Parts: sequence; C-alpha cells; structure tokens
Amino acid sequence: MRTVLVVLFDGVQSLDVTGPLEVFQGGELHVPGSYRIRTASPDGAAVRTSSGLTVVPDQALTASATPHTLLVPGGQGTRNPAPGVVAWLREHGPRAERLVSVCTGAILLAAAGLLDGRRATTHWAYCDRLARDHPSVEVDPDPIYVRDGHVATSAGVTAGIDLALALVEEDLGREVALGTARHLVVFLRRPGNQAQFSAQLAAQTARREPLREVQLGAPPTPLRQWGRITENPGGDLGVESLAARACLSPRHFARAFQAETGMTPGRYVDRVRLEHARRLLEDTSDGVEEISRACGYGTPEAMRRAFAKALGTAPAEYRRRFRPASVPTR
Repeated sequence: MRTVLVVLFDGVQSLDVTGPLEVFQGGELHVPGSYRIRTASPDGAAVRTSSGLTVVPDQALTASATPHTLLVPGGQGTRNPAPGVVAWLREHGPRAERLVSVCTGAILLAAAGLLDGRRATTHWAYCDRLARDHPSVEVDPDPIYVRDGHVATSAGVTAGIDLALALVEEDLGREVALGTARHLVVFLRRPGNQAQFSAQLAAQTARREPLREVQLGAPPTPLRQWGRITENPGGDLGVESLAARACLSPRHFARAFQAETGMTPGRYVDRVRLEHARRLLEDTSDGVEEISRACGYGTPEAMRRAFAKALGTAPAEYRRRFRPASVPTR
C-alpha cells in the first residue's frame, strides 16, 4: 500500500488538495488497498483554505512518518508558510519515494531545498518569482507538469488532477486511471508537456482591429472571407496571406503582430495547428494523413516532425495514449 500524505496549512488552495485526493481515492476504489490517504497540518489543527473552507486534518505533521507520496499543495499560504512546514519538508522530503507539488506548492519545496538542480514548474504567474528566489531551480513556465526523477511539480489547480492521474496510471495501470478519469468526468488526455496556455490564451489579444480580426476573427462579408487563424488552420496562413487580410505589408504585419500579441505570426500559427491536430487525434477517428491535411501540415511526415519537436512523441503514439476509449477506431 502506498501512503499519500497531503500537507495542509492556512491559506491552502482547496482544489489543490481535493483534486489530487479525489484521483487517488478513485484509484483506491478501483484497486482496494492501493493507497492510504492522509492529511496533516503543522499542529494537527483545522486549517482555513484561501476560499474560506475549513479542513480538519487527520494528524499533525510532527506525528507523520515519511510517506510513499508526499504531496504539497499551493495557495496564498505558501507566501508566509506556518512555522515548521519548510523544516519538516526539508527533513522528510528527501526520504519520500515520490515528492509532488501542485501550483505554488513548488515554492515550499524550493524553500526546503528539494528542487535544487531540478527542472520544475508552478503556476504561470509565479514562475518568475520561483526562478528569481531560487536560481538553483530550472524553472520551465510552459508545461502543465514536470517530472524530474522522483520529483513532480505541476501548474495551477486542474494541472494537479492531470498529474495525479499520471501517477495513478504509473502505479495501477492505464485502465484504472481511465476509470478514475471517467468517474470524475475528466479526460485522461493531457500530457505533462502540454502548455499551460492554449495559443489563444498564451498570445495577447491585438489592440488594432485588423490584427485582431486575423487573430480572433470577424464575421465574413461578400468581400471578406474568414480571417481567423483558428477557424482555418489548414488554409494558407503564411505571413503574406495574413498580411493581405489585414491590409498591411508583410513586414509591417509581422512586426505589429509580434508587438501586440507577444508572439510571431509563425509561432502563433504553429501552436494553433498543433492544438487542432491534437484535438482531432483525441476526439475523432480520422486518419493521420487526413488530419495532417486538415491542420495545414500537408503530409504526415511534416506533422510527425512538429509533434516530435513540441511533444517528443509521434502522432500515432499520442493518439494511443490520449484518445478516450469511447472514441471509435476505423
């Protein structure tokens, strides 16, 4: 049996606690005896979460043995942690077989020296702080979770569920993880290297209307077709074509697009096409060749290169791992 111990403190984010716990509890329901789930606060007293909920722990940290999986959630309380939390983590963290953080829980792990020399992530809004305060940590702001040896760190809130599902799959197999995901009405589909933001969220919205129409769209007229990149990922989305839709020169368009969105047109198009291809692989039974054309790659080989570069896997393998069992195959 694997003991999962969740560290509680005042100001903890309630979903950082309950999301992963529901996943591990789902694994326990599918395979009784797989997990023993415990919660602990510094002194064993109830804690108040950042949303105002009161949570009563099972025990005090001082009475807690080193668990198999030590999970540290995030929340406002990580800014000024209760006395003893960091010291307890510094003592017990290195002995845990698996060390996990959700959201800004990574800040507590870093303060305890448990992320030194490791690659890690946290909520996008706190990545700069984590990197600044702990230069020995290699902070990657993009993925929803990062695995580095026995240490796993994740981005905010729902990313903790994704990471917990990955751990259950590792412990108990894919079918158990899928059953847990279905029970929670979530999909076992987001790999750790998926970006915290979609292309549309990662890029700022352009201020000028012509650029915004190309980026986000505007209704078609008899003289204008859809200009939205996301509406037509398989179309001609070269700088010259996009610039013509915005009635700008290619050079002016490229410079203005990057200045206003924080991303080059090519980078934005690449991310939109990759996201669209992933959705089609997950949600349809369309063939790889058909998907590559629909997403603007042209050939399966071009799509394979894009997947290998961005995700470290091939489209067929991605589909095998992340398409729900309910999607039929041809």
